[in-house]
Amino acid sequence: MARSAKLLLLLAVIYILAAAFVVPASAARRRAVRLQLYMHDIAGVTAVQVVKGTGPLHPSMPPGNRHFGDTTVMDDLLTEGPSLESSPVGRAQGSYVLAGLVDPVVVVTATFKLTHGPYNGSTLVIAGRDEVLAEVRELAVVGGTGKLRRASGHVLWRTLEVLEGAHYVLELDVCASLPATAAASALATN
Repeated sequence: MARSAKLLLLLAVIYILAAAFVVPASAARRRAVRLQLYMHDIAGVTAVQVVKGTGPLHPSMPPGNRHFGDTTVMDDLLTEGPSLESSPVGRAQGSYVLAGLVDPVVVVTATFKLTHGPYNGSTLVIAGRDEVLAEVRELAVVGGTGKLRRASGHVLWRTLEVLEGAHYVLELDVCASLPATAAASALATN
């Protein structure tokens, strides 16, 4: 009898320890979020250089951010289509710094404040390395607020065109996800 009680106790301890290391299925599930946005970065209007870098000139960079350390602050319009006349969906607010001595690279930090659509009032936080001459660049979605709370993922962005007056039109393909608990909270607030 004592032997079977010890065996049962041992099995109970093993079961409890195993259960402590199992991730519940609901915690592993995430809900996908896909957004297609267009950002209008207009030098001197919605993107203003606030620090003139003292580093060397980078000849392959477009005008406006050509010296190592140049820092620009932006408050760019986000639209649902590539035209500036497309319906506005929010603002991209943040900064970028020319941070490459050899390669034309800017480091971007931005918050996308969404003002229309299903995520109205929510934000996405974007950060990463933008190799400006690459056709497609990938930056990280590192968080969010509101209905996008605890978002993670990436943004693929590319320069669609450069219009007169240094107006850069960027296509942003946001591929993010929300934890199951955040997704359920977001749905409950609808």
